[in-house]
Amino acid sequence: MAVRGFSHVAVGVTDMEASLGFYRDLLGLTVTLDVEEGAFGGPQDAYRRRAVYLRLHQGPDEFFVVLDQLLDRTPHGQPPRILQLGTHHFSFWVDDVTEMFTRAVERGYRAILQPTEADAAAYGEPAGSGRLITAILKDPDGNPVQLDQRLPTNG
Repeated sequence: MAVRGFSHVAVGVTDMEASLGFYRDLLGLTVTLDVEEGAFGGPQDAYRRRAVYLRLHQGPDEFFVVLDQLLDRTPHGQPPRILQLGTHHFSFWVDDVTEMFTRAVERGYRAILQPTEADAAAYGEPAGSGRLITAILKDPDGNPVQLDQRLPTNG
């Protein structure tokens, strides 16, 4: 038995419409479910949430993102910081990092890392096997989101 791939990532948000502006409108993910869900945990921990599921591709094993907004209480904690302990960012492959990054900054999203070229070795691949460009933005709640693009190879 082995892992076949990622299922999903869930992102807690404070303002669903603002978050949809980032994940749906900027990144281009498609909403496949928008639902209010009830109790999650025992009676003492029960709460309601609005969960919006977004996908790039359809299919039973395709990766998706779930945006969660608590409806009965204010979320606690702070958004993750890059390189902190635990999950501190996630990344999407995109067609044009520079263009998407520019649109994001024009829309007021905060930048953590400007578009930067890197050797594929930075992605755990053999050194010299390719080049990539990467950038990191903050979503409306301050969650770090990375954008990656493979650059054409010469040859």
